[in-house]
Amino acid sequence: MTIVWMCLIAYLVGSVSPGLLIGKYFYHKDIRNYGSGNLGATNTFRVLGRNAGIVVTLLDMAKGVIGALLPLLFHSDVHGIIVGLFAVLGHVFSIFLKFKGGKAVATSAGVVLAVNPVLFILTAIAFFSVLYAFKYVSLASILASTINFIAAVPFGDWIITGISFIIMVIVIVRHRANISRIMNHEEPKIKWM
Repeated sequence: MTIVWMCLIAYLVGSVSPGLLIGKYFYHKDIRNYGSGNLGATNTFRVLGRNAGIVVTLLDMAKGVIGALLPLLFHSDVHGIIVGLFAVLGHVFSIFLKFKGGKAVATSAGVVLAVNPVLFILTAIAFFSVLYAFKYVSLASILASTINFIAAVPFGDWIITGISFIIMVIVIVRHRANISRIMNHEEPKIKWM
């Protein structure tokens, strides 16, 4: 029964949308009505600016960290990445937003950070390398999730590898429109200062 409570709590934590809340309460904007309409960190950066984008990124990551660390709080031997996956699912399919949400990148990063910091660092290096080279956040997200899955294999933890595969699929599926825009040269690039 404990695992059910942990997964439910992780899902509810993941369902909270920092991008929406910060936009509405501090900027009086519903970010769903601007930019890409997405509730995640990238659209927050574009619509509300750098400071809000950084805060939303950190809060979205924190949702994943909290979810993955719930087994420690509950003194359970359930693998943290299993519970963390429910935070990711909450982020993507929020019960508070009619089962709509973000694209799972920052929350997934938080889960990986909590369960395997070395894997997180490898994935972060991949993300920022691709972002620097191509200036597409979506491409960096897709390739980083793929590299996260591949890099998980040598660690020999098949639960992390399996969940990393599921996360990779979620990230790719959530970026379908971005893939199409990249192929049509319509995807906006980030601008480095």
